[in-house]
Amino acid sequence: MFKRILVATDGSALSAKAVDKAIALALAVGAELFALKVVHMQAEAHWDGALNHERAAHAKLEGQQTELAQAVVDAVKASAQGAGLQVTALTVKAASVADAVIEVAQGKGCDLIVMASHGRRGLARVLLGSETQHVLTHSEIPVLVLR
Repeated sequence: MFKRILVATDGSALSAKAVDKAIALALAVGAELFALKVVHMQAEAHWDGALNHERAAHAKLEGQQTELAQAVVDAVKASAQGAGLQVTALTVKAASVADAVIEVAQGKGCDLIVMASHGRRGLARVLLGSETQHVLTHSEIPVLVLR
């Protein structure tokens, strides 16, 4: 069945449910688990589409986001290890969260991606986008979506 499962998390309560299901599934099939939190890279300069601000402030914000991301995947790792599962905690920085999820899953040889969906519809989905939808439509690896 599945040998290597990637669970993408954003640290939200909904995402925590997906993490719990991924841990249970990995335990049931004896799979290795990879916990991933993508740090969304912000535009750095005016011509990148952002307001121009100091590089030091940008670096500080990025550092804080990276620390928070590490704390999120470390919590997943602790939970999974407590259940007796082998898990690798990963954080990556990327401009596209969905593309990063797919790239990491491919790079680690995963045969399943598990992630949550907020289930936004209509205008909210258009305005906010959907990382899960992007992964679903662009990944060659099967994707399990939980709500």
